[in-house]
Order: sequence, then C-alpha cells, then structure tokens
Amino acid sequence: MIKSMTGYGRGEAVCNGRSLVAEVRSVNNRYLDCTVKLPRTYSFAEEALKNRVKEVTTRGKVEVFITMSQVSASDVVVKVNEPLAAGYVHALQELAEKLSLKDDISVSMLTHFPDVLLVEKAAEDTDQLTADLCSVLDLALARYDTMRSREGERLEQDILSRLDTLERSLAFVEERSPQTLAAYRERLWKKLSEVLESTQIDESRILTEAAIFADKIAVDEETVRLHSHIAQFRGMLQDGGPVGRKLDFLVQEMNRETNTIGSKCNDLEISNVVVDMKAEIEKIREQIQNLE
Repeated sequence: MIKSMTGYGRGEAVCNGRSLVAEVRSVNNRYLDCTVKLPRTYSFAEEALKNRVKEVTTRGKVEVFITMSQVSASDVVVKVNEPLAAGYVHALQELAEKLSLKDDISVSMLTHFPDVLLVEKAAEDTDQLTADLCSVLDLALARYDTMRSREGERLEQDILSRLDTLERSLAFVEERSPQTLAAYRERLWKKLSEVLESTQIDESRILTEAAIFADKIAVDEETVRLHSHIAQFRGMLQDGGPVGRKLDFLVQEMNRETNTIGSKCNDLEISNVVVDMKAEIEKIREQIQNLE
C-alpha cells in the first residue's frame, strides 16, 4: 500500500495523574524532517518521540505537538521549613514575654508566615513519563497513518486511471505511425510524377527515400520503452511502500520518451496525441509529489 505524505492524527489519554495530548501533522517534503514541540522541562523525551515517528514514515515535514496538564497533585510535595518555623516560635514567645501578652501561638498562625511551608515538585520518573508520552503519540500516529493510507489509495486510483489513458494514446501512436509512412510514400510518388511527367520514375529511389524517412520517424524503440516504464510504474504502485522518489525518476524517463516521439513525428494527429500524453504525465508527476 502506498501512502500520502500529508496527514493528521490526534491521541489523548490520562497516564499517572497527567492528561496527555499528542497531535501529528505533516506536509510534503523531499526528506523526513521531524520536529517535536513540548514543554521545555520535558525535552528529555524528544528523541524517543522522534524515533517513534521514524517507525511510521520516511518522508515529509512532520510536526508533533505535545500538551500536558495535571489531573492530580501526586507529583507535588509539601515540606515544613522546621528551622524557620522554630525561629518564628522563639521570636513570638520572646515578644509575648516582653510585652506581657498571651502566648496564643498556633500552627495555623505559623503557616501564614513566609516560607514556613515549602511546595516542591516531586522528582520526575523520566523513563515512565517518556513511556507515557510515547504511548499517547502511538495513538496519534495510528490515526495519522490511517489518514495517509486513505489519501494514498485515492492518489493511486487517480494515477492508475491516467496510466490507462496514457496507454490508449500510445496505442494510437503505434497504429498511426505506419499510416504516416504510407502517406509520405504516396505524396513522394505524386510529386515525382508531376515533376518528371512522362519520364519513367525510378521506383528504387522512391523506396530509398521512404526508407530514410521511415528511419527518421520510427518511434518503435520509444514506444517499447514507454510501455516498459508504465508496467514498472504499475508494479511499484502494487508493491507499495515508500516509492515516491522512484516514481519521480520514472516519470522523468516517461516524459523523455514522449518528447522524443513528439520530435520525430511528422503527423498532426500524432502531434496532438503527444501533447495530451505530456499533459497526463505532468498530472501524474504532480500527484506523486504527494506520495511517501
């Protein structure tokens, strides 16, 4: 199965107290260019996420977006700054004694003083978080790949249809070429008859001229190669996989053979068909620019 280079996928899940969302989108590119955008503090997972993308695609400009939010406070630790709290208590007791005040120090009072309670983030389990991010990305990549496959199937059907049109045009060229030679031989005979009038025409000269002309307009080699290229094209589409670059080269060869046919032909009908063939090849070329 062939796949398009363009696609989109989204995955989301709650893992170990975090809500994770992964989005993947891609556009055409000659090579694989993957960028991962996630919070700076989690950049340790970037390489693992890129490797996940490489398992799915080989070409395209791929962007991965990771967002996360806490759904629990499991990674937050509250600590008491005991030395500071003891200092506050001692200072309050001295103040109460000196001013003959009631000693009504309470825990709730102490918590209102700055830095008595410290809120710290628990140490990250980077391996676990990386695994969680990869699992969510896998969900997004699965949907992304499904979309690329559907688009690739549509592209394949369009290309196959254009190959059929190309073959029909090629069959016309093969059928028409001998008629072009016969028409040339007839025109040559008529012209010589008018020029020489009653003089006997050298038939061998007619045959020689016709043979030279036939060699100039012969497109047998080009049509055979073009048939071969079309067959290879179909075979690559059937085999599937990342075939975009190979098909791009094959299209160049098909265009070269068609141009040669056009330069050799000396017939208006063939010339018109060649123009149509070149148009179809160009449309095929445009379509394979989207293939992985």
